[in-house]
Amino acid sequence: MTDLPPAFPQRAEAMAGRAGLAFFGETPQIVGRDPAMRFPRPLGEAAATAMGLCGDAAAEIWRRRTGVAQRPRVAVRHAAAALAGYAMQVLAPGGAAVRKADWEAEPNGLRAWGARSMLRGENASNPAVGLYRTRDGRWFHVHGGLPHLADRIMRVLETDAAGIEAAVAQWDAEALEDALARAGTCGVAVRDAQEWLRHPQGQAVAGRPAVEVVRVGDAPARPLPGGDGPLGGVRVLDLSLALAGPTCGRTLAEHGAEVLKIAAPDRADRQPFEIETGHGKRAAWLDLDAPGGSARLSDLAAQADVFVQGYRPGALARRGFGVADIAARAPGAIYVSIDCYGHLGPWSDRRGWEGLAQATTGLTVPHPAGGPPRLAPGSVCDYLTGYLAARGVMEALLRRAAEGGSWHVRASLCQTGTWLAGLGTIEEAAAPDTPDLCEDLLVSTPTPYGDLRHLPPALHLPRTPPRWRLPPPLPGQHPLRW
Repeated sequence: MTDLPPAFPQRAEAMAGRAGLAFFGETPQIVGRDPAMRFPRPLGEAAATAMGLCGDAAAEIWRRRTGVAQRPRVAVRHAAAALAGYAMQVLAPGGAAVRKADWEAEPNGLRAWGARSMLRGENASNPAVGLYRTRDGRWFHVHGGLPHLADRIMRVLETDAAGIEAAVAQWDAEALEDALARAGTCGVAVRDAQEWLRHPQGQAVAGRPAVEVVRVGDAPARPLPGGDGPLGGVRVLDLSLALAGPTCGRTLAEHGAEVLKIAAPDRADRQPFEIETGHGKRAAWLDLDAPGGSARLSDLAAQADVFVQGYRPGALARRGFGVADIAARAPGAIYVSIDCYGHLGPWSDRRGWEGLAQATTGLTVPHPAGGPPRLAPGSVCDYLTGYLAARGVMEALLRRAAEGGSWHVRASLCQTGTWLAGLGTIEEAAAPDTPDLCEDLLVSTPTPYGDLRHLPPALHLPRTPPRWRLPPPLPGQHPLRW
């Protein structure tokens, strides 16, 4: 690994420092070392550090409330498995129907495998998600993971699905990036870390912390929450889409926050991601285009402590729910913005996904057989961005209690990718290709979908053990109210 101490806790402190963050209290206990999966980057230790940063902030809230300190602990193997948590799920027969295309039959139920291959650029059923050579000899990642995005890719390339590879080969990489962005769809050239830092968008995020906490308005100081757990009594309105924003909301829920997930009734349910990030939440429908829809959201936001959204910059502001709108409507609110490329720079308004963030920030590694570059075996940018955003929320709660104010927490997949790429590489050794060998970590929870075996929280706090108080809900299962 590049310029990092050889052992924890100094190693965790260095990793946090590379993210522009620091621990409030005693450095968390990190158990184990990478490689935890067969990929030459310290993904497990980075995940453990991000979770440790969350635990550290939760512990600091609890200490300031009660005077009782506690030291977080995270196992690297468990943290690494959580980077592919959606693919670890096993659903027993029974309960609500699930889409079988996203699950693989096993003797004791269904396992969520289909989504993983998509994120690794190996989705044979959808050629609009893949890595292809361009005319100038570069690798290029197209990502039409939703039907309308795939249709736009094919319109730009003037081909059908079967001809995507040949059509990409007729374009230079950067020209194709711009053409796909103008068409409102997704694709990037594969870059190494240094090339990314020379790119105008890489320069826009370079030097910024992986999560930013910015004061955006005045408001009286509010005491720290006083309910069950460090975040008991905190209300979180979650308007985000898979996976980073929902991971932020789920992380806040495991420390006691009340999280209400809002989605439009016509939005496609994206199993198994929604199930995996639904722990601890209630879920309700809300159509902003319906009469009274905006007023209902405004009422809910006025009663919330935290407003989490993962749309492109400006998308919600055009509907009257941007950061300035929420700060004016609910002084003291904490507004969370998560996007792909960062909140400043020439790409800030572009659509993006996990694999694109990995590809453009330099996280991919060459294929040993000369094939397409290898993406990490899990949604590393998505999940880590979610954890880091949750850490930002807890820091904002501490700052609001001390000095008042309304706060904006900003995180992006590419800020996270830039941090990870800066941690260097490690030897892959004989680690598993994915965290498949973590069956012993799974727990069972009754859900509306049936009995679900899944990973529990990887973070441990001795005084306030993180836990999810509700099972993953069906979309729109609950009333639209706190």
